[in-house]
Amino acid sequence: QLQLVESGGGLVQPGGSLRLSCAASGFTLDLYAIGWFRQAPGKEREWVSCINNNGISTKYADSVKGRFTISGDGAKNTVYLQMNSLKPEDTAVYYCAASRAGGLCRFLGYKYWGQGTQVTVSS
Repeated sequence: QLQLVESGGGLVQPGGSLRLSCAASGFTLDLYAIGWFRQAPGKEREWVSCINNNGISTKYADSVKGRFTISGDGAKNTVYLQMNSLKPEDTAVYYCAASRAGGLCRFLGYKYWGQGTQVTVSS
């Protein structure tokens, strides 16, 4: 019923940009929070950003603040993560996840997950 599909990953040079998409189905995006997470090889999963109610609030991890922007398009039922000024340490598999909205999106438990999309930042 509820499904998330990530896309938009790829290989970019340091300083470059990518735009990730998270296409949602089976639920109304404006009633949910969407989080972006990433996991680098050999490292624990890291929270990156989240958005509540299709844009009522947004939050960012310190490591990406000022470089990444999360946004939602209700008409397309899609959440985006615009990534600028990419660094090698941004290399990871990026996942989007959904939670019922309520409180701060940083502290929600995310039950529904996409399959992930690979982002590689390298010269």
